[in-house]
Amino acid sequence: MRTLEEVPEGGMHWSKRELARQVGILPTSVHRIWRAFGLQPWRSGEFKISPDPLLIDKIRDVAVGAP
Repeated sequence: MRTLEEVPEGGMHWSKRELARQVGILPTSVHRIWRAFGLQPWRSGEFKISPDPLLIDKIRDVAVGAP
């Protein structure tokens, strides 16, 4: 639960090494647990839209192809 409910001191998310050190297990064990439960603490839960005024045109060029 520490992965989901706490943030490490001085950090934004847990690394497997830091969490392993804190709880007294191997980093490979942390990795296996995270993988088993689909946890990715390094990923942000937020989504931000770019302020680029040409964003729609750029997306259209990539999705449809440039004229």
